[in-house]
Amino acid sequence: MKILVDGLEVLFPYDYIYPEQVFYMQELKKSLDAQGHAILEMPSGTGKTISLLSLVMAYMTKYPQKLNKLVYCSRTIPEIEKCVEELRNLYAFYEKQTKEAPDLMAVAMSARKNLCINEEVAAMRIGSRVDGACQSRTASYIRARRAVAPDTVPSPCAYFEKMHTQDMYQLPNGVYNISDLKAVGQKEGICPYFLARYALNKASIVVYSYHYILDPKIAELVSKDFARKTCVVFDEAHNIDNVCIESMSVALSIRSVERASAELDQIDKLVTKAKRENAARLQHEYERLVEGLRKAEQERANDERLANPVLPDAVLKEAIPGQIRDATHFVSFLKRVVEYVRHRLRTSQVLIESPAVFLKDIQDRMFLDRKPLRFCAERFSNLAKTLEISDLAEVWALSQVTVFATLVSTYSKGFSVIVEPGDQRQLPTITLSCMDASIAIRPVLDRFQTVVITSGTLSPLEIYPKMLDFDPCVMASFTMSLARPCISPLVVSKGNDQVAVTSRFESRAEPSVIRNYGNLVIDMAKIVPDGIVVFFTSYLYMQAVISLWYDQQVIDELMKHKLVFIETTDAKETSVALEKYVEACDCGRGAILFSVARGKVSEGIDFAHHLGRCVIMLGIPYMYTESKILRARLEYLRDQFGIKENDFLTFDAMRHTAQCMGRALRGKTDYGLMIFADKRFSRADMRSKLPRWIQEYLDTANTNLSVDEAVQLARRWLPLMAQPFQRKDQIGVSLLTQSMVTAQVLAKFSKVVERYD
Repeated sequence: MKILVDGLEVLFPYDYIYPEQVFYMQELKKSLDAQGHAILEMPSGTGKTISLLSLVMAYMTKYPQKLNKLVYCSRTIPEIEKCVEELRNLYAFYEKQTKEAPDLMAVAMSARKNLCINEEVAAMRIGSRVDGACQSRTASYIRARRAVAPDTVPSPCAYFEKMHTQDMYQLPNGVYNISDLKAVGQKEGICPYFLARYALNKASIVVYSYHYILDPKIAELVSKDFARKTCVVFDEAHNIDNVCIESMSVALSIRSVERASAELDQIDKLVTKAKRENAARLQHEYERLVEGLRKAEQERANDERLANPVLPDAVLKEAIPGQIRDATHFVSFLKRVVEYVRHRLRTSQVLIESPAVFLKDIQDRMFLDRKPLRFCAERFSNLAKTLEISDLAEVWALSQVTVFATLVSTYSKGFSVIVEPGDQRQLPTITLSCMDASIAIRPVLDRFQTVVITSGTLSPLEIYPKMLDFDPCVMASFTMSLARPCISPLVVSKGNDQVAVTSRFESRAEPSVIRNYGNLVIDMAKIVPDGIVVFFTSYLYMQAVISLWYDQQVIDELMKHKLVFIETTDAKETSVALEKYVEACDCGRGAILFSVARGKVSEGIDFAHHLGRCVIMLGIPYMYTESKILRARLEYLRDQFGIKENDFLTFDAMRHTAQCMGRALRGKTDYGLMIFADKRFSRADMRSKLPRWIQEYLDTANTNLSVDEAVQLARRWLPLMAQPFQRKDQIGVSLLTQSMVTAQVLAKFSKVVERYD
């Protein structure tokens, strides 16, 4: 259909549209017109992705002078592929409507391990090993050495060589998923990974992971040439603050420091050998550093290991300090850094200090100045290149030490140095922890004219501008327009014995609480058809509960009604469990999946229709508050942004709760029970932190139920939802035709959107 959104003709590739999709497009267009940033909360399963793609593509087509690129960032490979498939449908619809293919290219980008078609390299599977094997075949000096002494280096990659021994292959306009790029690579005999890398700047739409634009070490290579007239979208962005913090934090254990010391000994031997056999190479490097030519630009475009680790532009303009230009001097300098870090790990108590205190101590003890520390990572990158270390996995620990040194000496605010002694659970560790998420995202917000943060679980919206330190021009939350109440949120606060159920630390381990949780799951398994997903607050709590359930015969009783599968910390085991869970649901046997909030299942897996007729949240997934890193961050948020400790902890717990619950509803023809099993959900202040689209269907009478009361309500509700439900029942209520949108019937749906000033 064709619809007008504030004067802009938008091609939408489906015959019907939800009212909230139109409102979403309107708010998005406002941010594009204002060239400002936006925070938009859209319920799960309401077509957020296609709404965004349709509006932005129409805007780029009509106003190419205002907007010429869309960068769509998502979290997982399945979400990236889902977005590209929506783009493919939209692209085909444009071609059908305009009788010609759109003059644009859309490309998905991923890591080498997902794109490599060299069988020998791809067989390694682990990302770091694939990267190292690729670089050991494609680095410029390896190729140069191969021409002289081919027996001394790995065999060349035919796909990479073909790409660079003839005119560069140019991708024609179209939409390219990861599998499409691999197919092109196989057909043309060229490398899909580098093909995608080279296509990014030409592409009008780029789809890739957050880290390609948020992590400075990667963004410097992949995204540095994108123009300001770009719209950057962070989808499923409820955790964007955590992603930002992770990209700027470094942890060093005593084991990694010991390995760094061993790697440094090898580096020292290589420098000595290079001075003896090829002093000219080291001298050439020294001369380049003196001249300020710290990177060879041509090789930098091909070699990810030359990425600059988070140095601001102002610092990059400086020359590398003289005392670390000479390779021997630099190795000696690094030995003192490693020895100092090893010394700091010999502690029996937890220490938390600012980067300034850390730098003063290292100056007093080791006579190391701040400026050379700031260039450690860059200088090490140059040395690794000069010594022709193609596989950085061989020096990963030393690389981490240099990044640590660079970060701690570059940023004086927003970071804490946390030293933790070892215990039975972990080795002695020193962590440079980023406290301020805005440090990572600020370059993106400053550089691009429009950044959109969107998800189904952003409530309360007001906290994101505080945490990320920016002023959005548009903030809006959308609810669902439904022709029937296809979600049924229920709060179970007590068992049939009137004992309160809760995951509060003081009560969570009581046998009566765990037994009531077991009774809830058993009773739901008896009446809910197909699949049930049960979320626990943590892996440790899940293990403790399931262990006690075995003793209480809860598991035996569950197995009489449904098969039971368990998510684990092992990705392969979890993948197998998910596969078998789907099989059990598809064949009609039904199944229960035990999962963990913040785990893989809660973030990227959709349980549409019969795969998730009921989702149960056992407790409230608060973070582990004894973590020293979390305590330091909470203190920083309170002091810098005025965010109270309890407010942030509750906000974080509720966004993850809502994310888990959202797995059950993947469209308006879908339906599912949402059971919040903790007495604390009965409090109005706690429920107010849930997304608006859940709150509106949570009846106050259903906020203090026993297990039996919840079962009775579910028993009555499920047969009603199982009745035939056709598209015609939704038209004019939750589905609109083109004529309805044109006739301005949206006025009656105004309550769908809530705008924030």
